[in-house]
Amino acid sequence: MALTKHSRITLNDGHKIPVVGLGTYAPPEFPKSMGEEAVKIALEVGYRHIDNAFLYGNEAEVGRGINAKIADGTVKREEVFYTGKLWSTFQSPEFVRPALERSLKELQLDYMDLFIIHSPLEFKPGDNPHPTDENGKAIYHNTDIRDTWKAMEDCKEAGLVKSIGVSNFNHKQIELILNMSGLRHKPVCNQVECHLFLNQFKLLEFCKSHNIVLVAYGVLGSTPGMSWINPNAPILLEDPVLNAIAKKHGRTPAQVAMRHLLQRGIVVLAKSFQPERIKQNLQVFEFELSEKEMTTLNGLNQNIRYVDNSDFKDHPKFPYHEEY
Repeated sequence: MALTKHSRITLNDGHKIPVVGLGTYAPPEFPKSMGEEAVKIALEVGYRHIDNAFLYGNEAEVGRGINAKIADGTVKREEVFYTGKLWSTFQSPEFVRPALERSLKELQLDYMDLFIIHSPLEFKPGDNPHPTDENGKAIYHNTDIRDTWKAMEDCKEAGLVKSIGVSNFNHKQIELILNMSGLRHKPVCNQVECHLFLNQFKLLEFCKSHNIVLVAYGVLGSTPGMSWINPNAPILLEDPVLNAIAKKHGRTPAQVAMRHLLQRGIVVLAKSFQPERIKQNLQVFEFELSEKEMTTLNGLNQNIRYVDNSDFKDHPKFPYHEEY
């Protein structure tokens, strides 16, 4: 089936996720209003998938962007696929539904299309998103993720969210949920860092074998300089092989990097607040990579992570001790 901007993948619960989404995270120095404007532009040019999170701190602005485009007739609510995330201080079962309801209130939405556990890493429960001790070290917590998942299932059955999934989980952490007694709803997706230098081949195969969709963030690499970004990672969009293929197609390196993931059956989140870039990123449906080009790009994998979570490697739920 040819990929178009209207393409959606059917999730294991029957709902459908658009194959390209707009990521809405911005560093703190960016005005929050930029999120609202980016969402409006994205919906106007044809995006139907908006990815956000409590931690990003701009749910109200993103919600305003969505609601403005519903109000002016650009989209209907049922056409927009909205993803939100359960932050790591709300994994205790009693906090899950209140966290979701608080986000919905900020967004001014009646339901989310997808609600995912932001990370298997859990921190001390409460309203401080980054609790630390007197030495500045993160305070960990260790709820059984299966108990968190039961509370997620309850939210789905209450109609507050249509689909539920996970993010940044390794295959063993997903298996823990899949094998739990009394499982009512499988995770529909695992949202992870995925790009040419971290192609997640084994994790993708595992997820496909369980009818779980892989959703990719960080698809264009990441801007160096932020505290949580690996300072030694190469700049993905400067890769000469990627640039040669982009030149051959008359496309940007970003478009080729996105197209590569789409042709592997991965849902792609592209983050930008620049109107021209937002439009450009949706032009990935106007060309196709050959089998040979796909193989060449697969060969760029170096298992490099841009999102450097090494500060938390002593956490009992640190996901990256596993190969995938």
